[in-house]
Amino acid sequence: MKTYLMIWFNSEGTEPQKVVQNLQEIGFKPIRGPYDHVYEWEEELELEEIIQLGNTVHKKLKGLKVLYRIETA
Repeated sequence: MKTYLMIWFNSEGTEPQKVVQNLQEIGFKPIRGPYDHVYEWEEELELEEIIQLGNTVHKKLKGLKVLYRIETA
């Protein structure tokens, strides 16, 4: 499974490079295409693990003045 992340930046917020660095610290990789980042799971997972990753993303992006959308497929 993969979790995809799309980021919307704000000109009053943190610069994109800092946002990318924060996301890489938790295992997301920047990609090209309709999404900005991907997290690749190594095994099948439970819904609780997806929710926990969402909580981690939320904490990493808090205060950076960006919006995000997360999707796991």
